[in-house]
Amino acid sequence: MPQHQKKQDPSSTAGANTAFFFPYEDLLNFTIDIFQKIGCPQEEARTAAIALLSADLRGIDSHGVARLVGYVRLWEAGRANPTPHIRIIHETPSTAVVDGDSGLGLVVAPYAMQVAIEKAKNAGTGWVSVQHSNHFGIAGYHALQAVKEDMIGIAMTNASALVAPTFSIERMLGTNPICVAVPAGEEPPFVADLATTTAANGKLEILQRKNEEAPLGWIQDKEGRPTTDAHALKTGGALLPLGGDRDHGSHKGYALGAVVDIFSAVLSGANYGPWVPPFPAFVPMPTGMPGKGIGHFFGAMRIDAFRPATEFKQHMDKWIRRFRSATPAPGHEKVLIPGDPEREMETERLTIGIPLLAPVVADLKGLAEKLGVDFPA
Repeated sequence: MPQHQKKQDPSSTAGANTAFFFPYEDLLNFTIDIFQKIGCPQEEARTAAIALLSADLRGIDSHGVARLVGYVRLWEAGRANPTPHIRIIHETPSTAVVDGDSGLGLVVAPYAMQVAIEKAKNAGTGWVSVQHSNHFGIAGYHALQAVKEDMIGIAMTNASALVAPTFSIERMLGTNPICVAVPAGEEPPFVADLATTTAANGKLEILQRKNEEAPLGWIQDKEGRPTTDAHALKTGGALLPLGGDRDHGSHKGYALGAVVDIFSAVLSGANYGPWVPPFPAFVPMPTGMPGKGIGHFFGAMRIDAFRPATEFKQHMDKWIRRFRSATPAPGHEKVLIPGDPEREMETERLTIGIPLLAPVVADLKGLAEKLGVDFPA
């Protein structure tokens, strides 16, 4: 467990595992300032910052403010457009394709999710595939927007190729997350938000900052052998599909990742498979790219298009309570519902603050100095 400290300047002696706590509002305002400095209009900067910081609030530190430097580098490389003309390029009453004009995925995705919600209001369900976008943060943030409207929300995105299909040593797919968020009545929503790999790349990045090894089943080396080296991707290794190996169902994780790739990109006209643009701006772009940017896919399903919303939510409450009351296995206190840990973490972090590891704080302080923005004291 990391050492916990209040908001202090990380000194040169602070260990990589030392965490410094910052109030959510301070980090939110800082992030808004950074996005405005790279040219985002105020409203879009706020939209992007809220989407990004939702990862930190929910305990998904790998996808939160730690990646802010990466978004700025994409802008510096000319790959992220701070003032995109986001538009619908094809639609039917219940479907649409959105062109993100190389905008930040943190801005493009909320636009596209809202299109899906509006389609669902009129047609019962709404389905939107997106091309020409960038990394959109956590899928859960976008899917939860539909829950506010008494709808089931679905969000997924493809990502740059870091994952070897089962039986392969070649990196062909991204971590390609899927989220399904379902409203309940008195109970909090069901939120299944998962990568289609055994672990997301961001979790490897955290291990790298801490100088720790990865569990077996997360990655393989360039020869296709299991390894615990958290740096294996840098030497030709690959992440593994959910399951880790064939005997533990990696072919199912591979199939799920492929579905995300097809829905997000083959359907929209974005890049897919090994041609998806990498998030790190210093990594060369793939050659022969068949589409535009990164792709996403969103769905919104109006509950009352299937049954009365009140009735459905009563049964969701019953479903949640029955599963939560399931007899726990030895060594476990209780059975969790998807979304429970993130919801509990959000409540905690809104109170005590968001912990950032010393290397992340150092990166953000450097970014603040470079762009002339005040870093939270």
